[in-house]
Amino acid sequence: METLLGLGYVGLFIGCFLAATVIPFSAEILLIGALLAGCSPLETFIVATVGNSLGSLTSYALGYMGKWEWIEKYGGVKRETLEKQKSKIDKYGPLLAFLCWLPFIGDVFAIGLGFYRLNFYKCLLFIVLGKAARFGVWTVLYVIYGQTFIDFVSKYM
Repeated sequence: METLLGLGYVGLFIGCFLAATVIPFSAEILLIGALLAGCSPLETFIVATVGNSLGSLTSYALGYMGKWEWIEKYGGVKRETLEKQKSKIDKYGPLLAFLCWLPFIGDVFAIGLGFYRLNFYKCLLFIVLGKAARFGVWTVLYVIYGQTFIDFVSKYM
């Protein structure tokens, strides 16, 4: 992660993109690291949101392609897991894309939304809104509480 942070906004973008795929690491830590390194809160928020949203859209595209071999190999999602999500996708539709920011299950939602061919533009809207809400909360906490927030994060993360 230090290598990514050393690349500035490009590293933040790459890290947040990868964190939204099946590569397990925290985009929040990258966001906080960038803020601590002195990056602009607004620019950090935008870069993290765009990178993480595009990562989820990559998972959506993987699902949309619909080849089980690819979904299992590159998405790390078993057929049974995706089939279990069908009832949630039927019930909530593109609104479920708002939850693509959730660790682990968010990737499954993104792949499932693509696999079951839900409207791309609606999914895009809710993915971006969910990611923006997530990073917005972290950024606002940093801006408002500064050192207190840093102390809290370093203690519990």
